[in-house]
Amino acid sequence: MTRSRLAPGTGIVTVPGAAPVLRTSGGEFLRIDTGGVTAEALVRRLAGEEAPDEDPQTAELARLVQAFESGGHAVSASPRAPLEGRTVHVLGDPVLTGTVARCAGAEGAEVRPITPDQVAEFARAVPGHRAEGRVAVVWCLDSPVPEGLWDAADRLPDRRIAWLRCHREGSHSWTEPLAAAPGDVTSRHVRLRRLAATPAHRELAAYWAGHRTPDTGPHPTEASAGLIAALLTADLIAWAEAEAEAEAEAEAEAEATGGGVGGAGRQSAALPARRRLRRIDLRDLTLTEHPVLPVPDVAPLPAPAPAGTRSRSDSAGARP
Repeated sequence: MTRSRLAPGTGIVTVPGAAPVLRTSGGEFLRIDTGGVTAEALVRRLAGEEAPDEDPQTAELARLVQAFESGGHAVSASPRAPLEGRTVHVLGDPVLTGTVARCAGAEGAEVRPITPDQVAEFARAVPGHRAEGRVAVVWCLDSPVPEGLWDAADRLPDRRIAWLRCHREGSHSWTEPLAAAPGDVTSRHVRLRRLAATPAHRELAAYWAGHRTPDTGPHPTEASAGLIAALLTADLIAWAEAEAEAEAEAEAEAEATGGGVGGAGRQSAALPARRRLRRIDLRDLTLTEHPVLPVPDVAPLPAPAPAGTRSRSDSAGARP
């Protein structure tokens, strides 16, 4: 029989002379009304400390356990690794990619190397249902992004492939928002937003285009690379959790409507990582976060009129 256990990060605090208290994974303390159940029985049940010959749980204890499960404070099975069932393709500079691969793998992802040409093939491929919400590409650079390098990868979200990236500019490393669906923030959007936000937009554009002196670092150390990898992995986990929640909702909706193809026409759930640009100062490992939105497409400017001609609006009301 499957037995519920306390969810990761939660615990029961037994206060001498008082009722037991639940410490939630968020650090809150909630008083537990045990009813006719002793605190010792509840603790043994949720901590998995029952003796092999202990009597089966009573109806009152079962009700308490159900309340813990409903509140997310107990789980009926061992929790899955957050990236289990996801494939993460990693490429870029080894000073970062090795750490990212280890962190993502430790969270259950199947990590695979990939080349820029293969990324471009992914971006051109027809999306498949099995890949939706289950494949991600992480590209890490220990330098500014060369002009056009990420143009093909920016099309990955249109194929329902998650797209996550980081790069370094001098003493600062930037982790850009994860893009997982059409309309999410891409590297092009980040560039446009950053240019619009600074009065030194000409200088910044020239810096990106390579009109600069040779790089003097600092390069990521073991500590800073670990921080960057942890932040990227956290974004992947947020993506995976949101996708799993969307899949569960789609399955429930399909059952309620009598069937259908699960996930057809599904829109990705909103992810906190989709609107967050981070800057890490490699000198002291301080971190700042900046909200960023996608840049909507605009209509092209009209073609200039041939020399010696006037547009209709120009000649309106003119007399011969």
